[in-house]
Amino acid sequence: MSGTTTTATPMPDVQGRHDPRAMPIAQVGVKNLRYPIALQVSDRVQHSVGTWHVHVGLRAEQKGAHMSRLLAWLDGFTQPADGYALPATFERLQTAMPELLLLLETTAGGFDVRFPFFIRKAAPVSGLQSLMEYDGGWSLSHSAGGATEIRMIATVPVKSLCPCSKEVSDDGAHNQRSHIRLEVLLNAPMAWNELVRFAEDNASCELWGLLKRSDEKWVTERAYAQPKFVEDLVRDVALALERDVRIDAYAVDVTNFESIHAHDVHARVSRDKR
Repeated sequence: MSGTTTTATPMPDVQGRHDPRAMPIAQVGVKNLRYPIALQVSDRVQHSVGTWHVHVGLRAEQKGAHMSRLLAWLDGFTQPADGYALPATFERLQTAMPELLLLLETTAGGFDVRFPFFIRKAAPVSGLQSLMEYDGGWSLSHSAGGATEIRMIATVPVKSLCPCSKEVSDDGAHNQRSHIRLEVLLNAPMAWNELVRFAEDNASCELWGLLKRSDEKWVTERAYAQPKFVEDLVRDVALALERDVRIDAYAVDVTNFESIHAHDVHARVSRDKR
C-alpha cells in the first residue's frame, strides 16, 4: 500500500534465555566438522583439511550456546575475508582463543583439530625426494581465570627392530613399523619438522616414501645396528622431549605393529614439567 512502512520484528534469541536448572555445562559445541586449515611446514604454507571440534563452556543461567557463532569464528580463522588463508601458527593460535570467547560471551572454551601434513624428505643414499605423510593436530583449551594452553600433536611412523630377536637369532631379526604419537604443551613456537624429528631420531630407523635398492640396504642395516624394544623407544623419545625448554608437558605413546605376533604392543610416558 502506498505510503505504508513496515518494521521487521526481531527474531527471538532462544539460546540467550534464562535456564532455571542452575547447571553449568563444561563443553558444548560442534564436533567432527571437516574444514580447511593452512599450516607452516618448513618454509612453505601447506593447505590441508582438518576435522574440528570447537567448544565453549556454558554459564548455568544460559539456556544454550550460539552454535552459528562457532562456525562464524572458524570460518574467519581459517578463511579470512581477503581470501588468503593464514597458517595456524603458535602465534596465531594465542590470539584465536580470546576472539572465540569474546564472540561466544563466555570465559572458557577450546578446540581440537586433526589433519594430515607432509614433509619432503631425501632418501638416505640416492637422495631421491618424496613426500612423507604424518598425522598432526592442535589442541587448545582455556579455563575461566586461566591462560590458554596450546598442545601440538603428531603421529610419526618409524621402523623398530627387536633386540631379543637379534640376540637369539643366527641370522636377521624381526622388525616392524611403529607409530610414535607425541603430544606436547608448548610455551614457545615449534616447527612441525622439529616435532617429527624427536620420534625419527630415536627410532631404529626412520621411514621414507621413495627408496631405491641402495637406500633399502642402508635402512635395513641402520635398523639392525639400532635395535629397540617398545620400552626403549618411548623412553628415548621422552628423554629428548624432557630436554627441550619449549615443552612444559608431554605425553609419548608408542605402538609396535608386531610382525611375528597376532597382537600389537604399546608403551606410554607422560610428564608435566611445570
